[in-house]
Amino acid sequence: MAEDKSYEALIDQLIEKEAQLDHTKASIAKTDKQIKKIMKSNTYQKTASVRKLLPSGKEKDNYIAYLEEQLLNKQSEELLLKEQLLEAQQEQEQLDYDTLWRYIKEKKDTGQIISELDKRIEQKKLEDRHFRYILEATARQFQQEETAFKQRVFTKVLEGAREHASEFMVRAGLTEEPVSLSDVASYRACMNMRVRQYQLAGTLPEYTLDDKQVAYRFMQKQGMRTPHSPEEIYTIDTLPEQENIVIKPADGAGGRGVYIVYGSSDIISVKTGETLSNWSLLKHRMEKDLLEKKVAQDAWRIEELILEDTDKKVSGRDVKFYCFYGKVGVVLEIIRTPEMTYCWWDGQGERIQTGKYDDKAFQGKGVSKEEIDMAERISSQIPSPFMRIDFLRSEDGLIFGEFTPKPGNYEAFNDKIDTYLGNLFIEAQAKLDKDLLQGKVFEIFKEA
Repeated sequence: MAEDKSYEALIDQLIEKEAQLDHTKASIAKTDKQIKKIMKSNTYQKTASVRKLLPSGKEKDNYIAYLEEQLLNKQSEELLLKEQLLEAQQEQEQLDYDTLWRYIKEKKDTGQIISELDKRIEQKKLEDRHFRYILEATARQFQQEETAFKQRVFTKVLEGAREHASEFMVRAGLTEEPVSLSDVASYRACMNMRVRQYQLAGTLPEYTLDDKQVAYRFMQKQGMRTPHSPEEIYTIDTLPEQENIVIKPADGAGGRGVYIVYGSSDIISVKTGETLSNWSLLKHRMEKDLLEKKVAQDAWRIEELILEDTDKKVSGRDVKFYCFYGKVGVVLEIIRTPEMTYCWWDGQGERIQTGKYDDKAFQGKGVSKEEIDMAERISSQIPSPFMRIDFLRSEDGLIFGEFTPKPGNYEAFNDKIDTYLGNLFIEAQAKLDKDLLQGKVFEIFKEA
C-alpha cells in the first residue's frame, strides 16, 4: 500500500512538472514573440534616445530579471489572497447540524419549507453539474496522454465522480490497459438500489429471513444454536411477566422498543440504558414507544436472555457480521449496557475505524477466524449479495440472534469503507449470478 502511494505521488509530480515545463516554454516563446514585435514598433524606434538612459548589457539583464521577480511576487501574493478569501467564505458557509436544524425548523414553522427545499435542491443540482463538468473536462484532457498519466488522472477523477461517473470514463475500464473502476462502487448506492428492487418486485430472497421463526429454522438446519423463543406474538396486555427474557417488537430493527428483563424489578431499556423498577413502568414505556411511533404496532415477541457472564448479569454483546455472499466485509461488536459502545473489525479480524460510531468506540474482544469462517459459510447459503448476520456472545460462544437485510444508517460509513463494501457487494452479485446460472439450488434456504 505504501509503495502504491509513493508511485501515485511520483506520477502526480511528473504530470504537474511536465505541464509546468511546457507552460514555461510556451510563455518564453510568447514573450520572445512580443519582444520582437515591440522592437519593430514605431514607439520603440522613436524612444531610442530615452532607452540610452536605461541600463545596458549585463545591467539591463539584471534589471529585467529584477522586474520579472517583482511581478512574480505580486502575482503570488494576489493568488494567496484569493485563496485565503475563498477559504474564509467556505468557513462561514460550514454551519453545524444544530444551527441548520433550527434554520430548517423556522422555515417549516413559517410555511416556507417547500420553497426552501426547491431552492436548495436547485443549488445542489447546479453545483453537482459544475463539479461533473470540471471532472469530465479534466479526464478528457488526458484521454490521449501516456498510459501512466491517463490512469492516474482518471483514477482521481473517478474518486470524485464515484457513482456519477460519465460513460466515457467508465469505458476506460474496458480497454487493454484498463483504468480501475473501484472508486465508482458505493455500498450506500447498492443498498439504495436493493431497496428499490424490493419496492418493484414486492420482495427479495433475503427478506424471507427477516421473519424470526423462518430464520431460526434456517440456522437450526445448519446446526447453529438459537435462543428459545415462543412463536406467539403478544400485545402489551397479554405479555407474560417472566424473568431472564428479552422483549422485542415483532417487526422491529435496532434497539428501539427492546427491553432486557433480568427480573420484575430489574428491567433495562436497550435503546436508552434506562433502568425500569417494575412491570407497570415497563408497560408504560412500551405504550410510549407506540405513541411516539418508535415501534410500529402493538406486536411483541419474547426470547431467552443470553448472558455473557451469568454471575455478574452481563448481557451478551452483539457481534454483527456484514456478509457479502460468502465473504465477511466488516464486523460490528456492541456493548449495550450501561451505555451503547461500538467496535469495528475487518474481515481478517483486525480492528478498524469506519466513520460510524467513531465517537462511541471501545476496545472490543474481537472475533476468531473460526467465527468469521462460520459467518461466511452461512451467508453463502443465502441467495442474496448482502446479509448482515447478528449473533450474541454467550459464555459458551456465539448464539444466533437475527438476520438484518437492511442495516440502519448505512450512509454513515466514511468514503473508504463505503467504497470497499460497495465493491464487495458488486463482486457478490456477480458471483451469485454465476452460481444461479450454473444451477445452485440453495436447498437449506428453501426448506426453511
